[in-house]
Amino acid sequence: MPNIELLEKSMPVAPIRIAALGCRELAEEVDRKLVKFRKELVERKQLSAIPQGYSEESFIVECECPRFGTGEGKGYIKESVRGTDLYIMVDVTNYSESYTVCGHENHMSPDNHFQDLKRIISAATGKAHRINVIMPFLYEGRQHRRTKRESLDCALALRELSDMGVSNIITFDAHDPRVQNSIPLNGFDNFFPTYQFLKALIKSVPDLRVDNDHLMIISPDEGAMSRAVYFSNILGVDMGMFY
Repeated sequence: MPNIELLEKSMPVAPIRIAALGCRELAEEVDRKLVKFRKELVERKQLSAIPQGYSEESFIVECECPRFGTGEGKGYIKESVRGTDLYIMVDVTNYSESYTVCGHENHMSPDNHFQDLKRIISAATGKAHRINVIMPFLYEGRQHRRTKRESLDCALALRELSDMGVSNIITFDAHDPRVQNSIPLNGFDNFFPTYQFLKALIKSVPDLRVDNDHLMIISPDEGAMSRAVYFSNILGVDMGMFY
């Protein structure tokens, strides 16, 4: 059965809600597509029974992480998420957001975004039917293995999310997807946006010529060799590596 047919005929485990942290525009785009998809299914009457909350005008739940004067924060979900399948979307590399500490403006770092993520999880724990985290850039994904006396930040972060009750983690093009071995009993999906990357590249660079005389794929380091090999095979061009 094709994936889309399976998706159309399957029943959700609970009503979906989406919480956006640092990626409101992306969450709204996902919300528009989800609303359109489910409305079309209801209109075509492909479901034997329509569960409550299946088709909504919007699945986004309003939430925020306000700060006290000391710079400390808290997570606040403004509407009920009891019994819902909550998806928390967070962009840990959105440096444009800022907050104030004692009158000084600080820009959000990946650590700040991750702390806000845990605040929202804490606000929903015990209420939501299931908590899922969508993290386009995997937090601390660059520090995925230990060399000498180093911390394993990505593994620690994943274990922390698992201990807080997160069921599934969804990311894109992780630096090393083997880091999921730190949470073997939890869901971990790593998607490769190769098609979207090439489509955006060709659209934004109209004079790009994909042939061996004008294009070469270079891997920035040894860890990205598999990705560079894949791109060079798809485009049919040579590849190399910085050493």
